[in-house]
Amino acid sequence: MYKGFNVIDDAIFNKKEYYDTGNGNHENNKNIVEKELDEYVGKDGILDGSKIKNDWFKDIDADIFISHSHDDEDLAIKLAGWLKQEFGLTSFIDSCVWKYSNNLLKEIDNAYCKTDDGAYYNYDSRNFSTSHVHMMLSTALTEMIDRTECIFFLNTPNSIYTKDVIKNETMSPWIYSELVTTRLIRETKPSRIINESVLEKKYYDFAKQANLRIKYDVNLDHLYAINYNGFCNWKKINNGKKSKDILDNLYSLLV
Repeated sequence: MYKGFNVIDDAIFNKKEYYDTGNGNHENNKNIVEKELDEYVGKDGILDGSKIKNDWFKDIDADIFISHSHDDEDLAIKLAGWLKQEFGLTSFIDSCVWKYSNNLLKEIDNAYCKTDDGAYYNYDSRNFSTSHVHMMLSTALTEMIDRTECIFFLNTPNSIYTKDVIKNETMSPWIYSELVTTRLIRETKPSRIINESVLEKKYYDFAKQANLRIKYDVNLDHLYAINYNGFCNWKKINNGKKSKDILDNLYSLLV
């Protein structure tokens, strides 16, 4: 990851016309792996967690990582469509792997976590399976954030609520995890920027839980705020071109 943006205005891309474009890409990334768990069991009878992660949470080649609330999935899809239509940029929408986790959990729990009579799930076994699947998901999301060049966080009332003018909080553990990751993960300059740096030195809910609500403090200071005017200026600077300078033009607005 090179730069992160706190999207605080969706007026420019929150239009129905961008949904179809974004949804086409989103559906391509949601091809759920339909494999029996037997394929992951080794000779020792142990499930291969690494193989499961690589199959169920596949690597996707993308320029932008879009972090969002479960309730803002359509908005994230529209942003992805806008980025594709206007700049030819490919986006990874984090919910396209969130949804895998429930499917995978169900497969594992049905196979390994039922009580002896098969009528119920064993509580301890379910906790064990959930911790493993969520760790696979968290690892996959971290790896994707590391690979993409930018992260766009959709800052809406669904993802962040503000108690006062300073403190931001979220009730989504996944948003919390992703935002913390963006603070801690290495900053990786694109090769094109590294190659030009010498010259530049010279010139430059899942599913909602109705009764259980847990909140986390989040820090957005490391993300650059971008609003309607920012998006318009980016589009204007690029002037309809789909070139390698697209994201560099966005970075130029930060100076």
